[in-house]
Amino acid sequence: MTEESIVSVLKPAMKIAQVPQWTSARWVGGLDLPAKLAPSIELLDSSGYCRARLLVRHRGRPVTFVDVDVVDHMVDGVRLGEMVCQWNLGHPSDIATLSADDLPFITVVICTRNRAASLEDALASVLACDYPRFEVIVVDNASTDDSTVQYVTRLRDPRVRVLTEPVPGLSFARNTGVLAARGDVVAFTDDDVVVDPKWLRSFGHAIRSASAVGCVTGLVPGGELRTPEQYWFDTQVSWSNNLARQVFEIARPPVGNKLFPFQVGLYGTGANFAMPRSVIMDLGGFDEALGVGSPTGAGEDIDMFLRVLAAGQLLVYEPAAIVWHRHRADMSGLVTQARGYGLGVGAWLTKVACDRSLAPMALRRLWSGLVHFHRITSPPRVDDFDVPSKLRRIQIMSHLRGPLVYVRSRRQGRRANPLKACPPLMPSRLQD
Repeated sequence: MTEESIVSVLKPAMKIAQVPQWTSARWVGGLDLPAKLAPSIELLDSSGYCRARLLVRHRGRPVTFVDVDVVDHMVDGVRLGEMVCQWNLGHPSDIATLSADDLPFITVVICTRNRAASLEDALASVLACDYPRFEVIVVDNASTDDSTVQYVTRLRDPRVRVLTEPVPGLSFARNTGVLAARGDVVAFTDDDVVVDPKWLRSFGHAIRSASAVGCVTGLVPGGELRTPEQYWFDTQVSWSNNLARQVFEIARPPVGNKLFPFQVGLYGTGANFAMPRSVIMDLGGFDEALGVGSPTGAGEDIDMFLRVLAAGQLLVYEPAAIVWHRHRADMSGLVTQARGYGLGVGAWLTKVACDRSLAPMALRRLWSGLVHFHRITSPPRVDDFDVPSKLRRIQIMSHLRGPLVYVRSRRQGRRANPLKACPPLMPSRLQD
């Protein structure tokens, strides 16, 4: 967007699923600066919304979130201009600009299971990315029908391939995608997201920012805040609202962080990260005992982030790499998510406790970890929504069950480093 652009209409970050019934619901979108704002700005598909939440970016760099009133599908452009005036200036961006030849070839891996309808929006947004060289691998993981394969085949887009991974489990699916990847860098996202057009470009610049970058994560704000459950979840995770670029290194702990490198959520989430393919292979791929589809239910992403740091690599959190996520919209979904996250974190901590090099470091942070856990499981009231007490009980019990499900997962023969000296992908799994 140029300085001469006049903003009179804004689009939602994601397709609006339903008209909201919650009075405090937020319409979600973005505002790119510098720009001239019309006196009144229309919000498309904003029926039922009285408030809007905008992610404000200055020349591609996220700078703030603002909440504004919505009246008859319109926001006051004059008032909005006053709220963002300090960023609506012509200062140059601090995001580096590299030529197409300097940017790495990226393979995007999207794993999915029985969600072809959801996949369509995610895949369309990836294919719309402003990036010179990339491919997409869709991994259909143990689906009960061939709708995903049929959908990707009908696209007839040479940039997209579909693979089938018959063994259920996100780690199995991601490893399948990594083995088939042709790119120097592999980027991962989910099938219930919409990625920003500059998503891959932000990854490419961050990967090239230093020679020892082993992983780049990004911002994952809620793309739909239609229900109190969605809004509550969005306020509880740091990767939905942290706009500060950070570089993590095991030898240089962040000042004041007593949990580093074991603080869950500090680095990002599995819906939005990229790694050099060589680093993934050197680390042996994703741990099959962790992740959705395994007895542990989650944890493969935080496990990989820690392994990157433990190997002496840099982990970069780059908020300019934006993925909009559709959070669980009701209490049953939130309970399922809390249970899965709890099991995954508990299982991952069990793995850490069994690691001779990491266990002593983790033990020294035990008290800080307990304090942090108490804080995150005792959240404040959000607007007109009271968090049910059962959610905290479920989180605690799930964490305590983590060791049990981790042992069960290992007994099923799931490997910690399945891509060590792994042969190429079998051609029979490739769907043209």
